[in-house]
Amino acid sequence: MHPDPAFAWRDRAGALAFAGEVAFAHVFAVTPEGPRVAHVPLILAGEAVRFHLSNRNAMTTHLDGATVLASIGGAGAYVSPNWYARGAGQVPTWNYRAVEIEGVARRLDVAELVALLDASATEHEGRAGEDWTRAKMEPRRFDAMCAAITGFELPATTIRATAKLSQNKSDADAHGVAAGLAAIGRGDVATLIEAARP
Repeated sequence: MHPDPAFAWRDRAGALAFAGEVAFAHVFAVTPEGPRVAHVPLILAGEAVRFHLSNRNAMTTHLDGATVLASIGGAGAYVSPNWYARGAGQVPTWNYRAVEIEGVARRLDVAELVALLDASATEHEGRAGEDWTRAKMEPRRFDAMCAAITGFELPATTIRATAKLSQNKSDADAHGVAAGLAAIGRGDVATLIEAARP
């Protein structure tokens, strides 16, 4: 995470909510074959995140009981020095939010895996304005697909989070960055910058 304390995101509940909102992570672990990363959709489960992997994934057999790091990134954008009130003494940078969740992964049993899939469908179908449930599947096909994946829970033992949103800049500079981003269609990041002002 970024070392500047101005960007430290100390709101644990907010960082977890962000992870649930983004709902996609890069999961890192060291395996006997070396370091590996998997790219996974995830859902919140209290103070933990849950996800699944294909049984063919090189990490699947190594995660149960392993220390795992999930990295979740959200909206971010390039910042031009031209957007600062006095850009001549500035350099380009990037504004962003990111959360790391570290803990010891636990393999889910079959009932927990099914609950994960149901919860994931409920969450994301709602966001998509759709209504798919596993009731729309042939049960044998659903069971076969479940047998091809493994679910995991990662407790948020440690959370590290950064919200780098021009907090270390003057109001004039931050407003200039927000205006510049809005002008190029990045109103999502511009709104975050304005909201981060004291």
